Amino acid sequence: MKKNLNRKEELKWFITISVLAFILSIIFSFISNNAITVLSVLPSIIILIIVIAIGIFFDIIGVAVTVAKEDEFHARATKKIKGAKTSIYLIRNSNKVSNICADVIGDICGVISGAISASIAMKIMQEMNLDFNIEFIISALVASLTIGGKALGKGFAKRNSGKIINTLGKLLSKFNVEEKGIKEKSNEDTSNR
Repeated sequence: MKKNLNRKEELKWFITISVLAFILSIIFSFISNNAITVLSVLPSIIILIIVIAIGIFFDIIGVAVTVAKEDEFHARATKKIKGAKTSIYLIRNSNKVSNICADVIGDICGVISGAISASIAMKIMQEMNLDFNIEFIISALVASLTIGGKALGKGFAKRNSGKIINTLGKLLSKFNVEEKGIKEKSNEDTSNR
């Protein structure tokens, strides 16, 4: 019975995350591609750097939420410190949070940065009247910035996971992120006694 419930929940999550990824991809691609086509090289490069930075930022959150320890937030939650319950909720749902941050947003940023880098390469070739393709050089630069940035970000996230999740918990608690996972867990704990 529990196995069937888990499979249904996994299927529901698969459908939800796939639809979310599809919608976000369309939105981000539409905005970035339309912005890039009308901009010159320098603003396009700035947008490319922003997209890479967003991917790295969300990868940091994805790592931090999987590494953070729930225990350090219980005392804060007991004292009703703002964001503590939200932080616990994020940690308890670390698989989903990490999936959204690192996989969905991170991968979308990777695809978009690839498209933007191709567009920038074409603009540079046209503006400088180059007769050879520099797209592979720009793509390699983008890949190295992304991979290097994520490598640095992972180390930062592991060392500062508590601070990152605490800050994220405080921020999200301002938007009333649902904390039903905390209430459900508390009810399960009391019923098991």
